[in-house]
Amino acid sequence: MYGLRHKYTIMVSVFVIIFLVILANITNFSFLKAEAIYEPTYFNQTINLSMADKSDHLMWFLQISDIHISAFNDPSRITDFKDFCENALKVFKPSVVIASGDLTDGKAANKLTSQEIQKEWVEYQNILSSLNITQHTTWLDIKGNHDNFNLIDLKSKENYFENYSVQGKTNPRSYLYQLKKNGDIYSFIAVDTTLQPGPRFPFNFIGLLDDDEVKVINNIVHQIESSNSNYTIWFGHYPTSCIISHEPNEIRPLIGKHSNGLAYLCGHLHRIVPEMYTLHPEGFLELELSDWKKNRMYRLLAVDHGLLSFIDVKHRDWPVILITNPKHALFLIPYKHDLDVIRQSTHIRLLVFSQVLIEFVKIQIDSQTWTFCQHIDGPLYVAPWDPNAYSTGLHKIKVHVEDVQGRSKYHTQPFSLDGTTLSFGVLPSFVLKTSANTIFKLMFWILNIIILTPLLLLKLVHYRHIARGNNEERKSSTTCTRTCFRKLWNLVSVDRIFWPLVLYQIYLTVGPWTIGYMIENYIGAIFAWGIYVNGVFLPASVTYIYGFMQLLLFQIPLIFVLAHGVDHRIQLYLENGEVSWLSKIRLHVPFIAILTLQFIMVYCVLIGYGILACLICPLHTWATILAIMLWVQALSLLKQHAL
Repeated sequence: MYGLRHKYTIMVSVFVIIFLVILANITNFSFLKAEAIYEPTYFNQTINLSMADKSDHLMWFLQISDIHISAFNDPSRITDFKDFCENALKVFKPSVVIASGDLTDGKAANKLTSQEIQKEWVEYQNILSSLNITQHTTWLDIKGNHDNFNLIDLKSKENYFENYSVQGKTNPRSYLYQLKKNGDIYSFIAVDTTLQPGPRFPFNFIGLLDDDEVKVINNIVHQIESSNSNYTIWFGHYPTSCIISHEPNEIRPLIGKHSNGLAYLCGHLHRIVPEMYTLHPEGFLELELSDWKKNRMYRLLAVDHGLLSFIDVKHRDWPVILITNPKHALFLIPYKHDLDVIRQSTHIRLLVFSQVLIEFVKIQIDSQTWTFCQHIDGPLYVAPWDPNAYSTGLHKIKVHVEDVQGRSKYHTQPFSLDGTTLSFGVLPSFVLKTSANTIFKLMFWILNIIILTPLLLLKLVHYRHIARGNNEERKSSTTCTRTCFRKLWNLVSVDRIFWPLVLYQIYLTVGPWTIGYMIENYIGAIFAWGIYVNGVFLPASVTYIYGFMQLLLFQIPLIFVLAHGVDHRIQLYLENGEVSWLSKIRLHVPFIAILTLQFIMVYCVLIGYGILACLICPLHTWATILAIMLWVQALSLLKQHAL
């Protein structure tokens, strides 16, 4: 009896400790704090700007993202990118081209080894230099996570961004570029949030805005304010939801507090959700661009009399149409877009591009008659209108363009002159407005609770039943629910299997998952909460989702497979039956499937991080050995241990 009480006390203590650790992690999430609603001071730099039929106060530029030039996969990425630089840029003649990260792929042919590959960077540089791109436009490139694999610091010999990119030599991280055109100053702020050091795949999926980079960005903002800049465009590789930042230097307030900042442009997520756009409470648009890698997408943007407009375009899809006035109702920015500029305008304005001459451009508002547009200068076409006729509610403007080769394009967009807006999609807003770091943490800790709580409670109940001499739950039952309960009950009754399972899961929350050469020739350790290497801690929150997948695909299936194995052994003792071949197949196949998946993960660690990381890897290698030992234990339980 004393032994049972002692076990009961230990069980309660373990449960309380686990609960407090998990509760401490959950309550520390910034996600649970109320989000502030910012009301930026309205800037009046567009006052007295009359939109008519002139090409003044107009600037357009391009964005391309996630090019992923590869030495091993899909050569058409390179040829299409060269075609874009050689032909599309001649058509658009943009003032600026933003290349927002993942310029190269950094993955070997096996797609498991990740490091910077010089050949890919040479290819990137050769395309831009052979076509003299910098002679025709300003090319603003910035690093993405694939441009930062396996780099201990910026001085690493494999930091090819510094030597082969356009901006790398003078701007190795965040920087400012200012464009002066037609009396206006346009500021472009590149925000580099790649991890330093830069780990290998997949642990640099989330970016980090540290204090040093915040100081650089604050200095840039002060420089902009002193230069009387009219409009500011922010850009980076990671969406703000994929950037770890902490008070008082959180990324969104940092962007939002700058009064003339219009938008933050990014890439990285590769069209996991179409049209990933949103308006943040801090007062700026966030516009994620689909990738070039698979979708061959780029973006045309324009600032026309202070109004930011854009359209995402498929490569070689001509003609391209961008309506700049009236502005798309979905993308109106309160306190920053002056609707009086639209209300007092005399002309509808749009940009039209094609590789050949344009045959005609005509517009239609709502269900009215079509009106032909007049060509003014370059890509600018205009048509007179009376804004007072559309002063309330939502309206639609439709454009029909045809070029001399007979290629025809229709484009429709809603507009509003009284501030009526549309709602962004729920899923895109969720992806861009939440914090991936917080979501990953929640997923990891909640799944820990879901797995551990029932097992520990069932163990407590089991101790109480043993104390009372009640052991009926081990007998065979008929219903599916009772059978499942009986199997779990039998599992928790075997200490030599139950406790290693529980302790392994607890270990995943506190101990190192692997120790090896994390970056170049530097030994480091991966934990649930991040990576330690070369004296630096990287809060690589991808580890949480990695741990979540291990729990989901290994721990949970293993619990049920072992429960079935223990129950199978117990029923043999209780019923003295024989095992058929079909029963043996049903018994062993699920375990073989779990083991196969773990062997694959062990192989991935071996290829990605080397032999040392593979050997010292409790997450996969040791877990595989543990699973085999527990399975052998389950199928060879002696009668005194099973009953």
